[in-house]
Amino acid sequence: MSDEAPPERRRMVRPPSGGTAAGRGLGQKLKTADKRSLSSQQWIKRQLADPYAERARAEGWRSRAAFKLSEIDDKLGLIRKGSRVIDLGAAPGGWTEVALKRGAAAVAGVDLLPIVPIPGAMLIEADFTAPGVDQQLIDALGGPPDLVLSDMAHNTIGHRKTDHMKIIALIEIAADFAIRTLKPGGAFLTKSFQGGDLGEVMGRLRAAFDEVKIVKPGASRKDSAEVFLVARDKR
Repeated sequence: MSDEAPPERRRMVRPPSGGTAAGRGLGQKLKTADKRSLSSQQWIKRQLADPYAERARAEGWRSRAAFKLSEIDDKLGLIRKGSRVIDLGAAPGGWTEVALKRGAAAVAGVDLLPIVPIPGAMLIEADFTAPGVDQQLIDALGGPPDLVLSDMAHNTIGHRKTDHMKIIALIEIAADFAIRTLKPGGAFLTKSFQGGDLGEVMGRLRAAFDEVKIVKPGASRKDSAEVFLVARDKR
């Protein structure tokens, strides 16, 4: 990786979270772990000890995140057969795979990172916050979505308050997009964090959806502050 600061447009990039050993280069990481930072080595150790990461590799999912969406969908029935789904922050493609496997007729995903093609999905390498990208996704689906998923995340800079504000900003952007574009009866799911200042966005969602709740699937690590915000039955 270059020592130069990343360009501003890469503000949605996040570290990998699972996937196959080949797809994520885990074998190479093990060979060169002694040359990597402490945080990288800790990530590798967590992946090797994580039963969901191992299960993802065994079952061929691109990401352990597939189990998070699957568990939430088992409980709440977000993915309907024949539905149109938009996946924001889609790389490496685990949520897109789940949506297609569970009967979505069309899935359009976007991420700053390139995504290996997935049959049945339209995947765009772009910054979702750039002008016109939202419309590209809707055009790729052939119409408004029934479900909007968001796993977008900023590159962290190590300043807790600033990082937190950026995370909340992305949640607000995804929520506004869902409110603006979803079909009546549609649903929205986004990654969030415990303790997040979500009062304003929760208020907007409650005004637009019949049900809004926070869930934490078993596939989320217990020591992680990660939770998921779900809004169902758009009015």
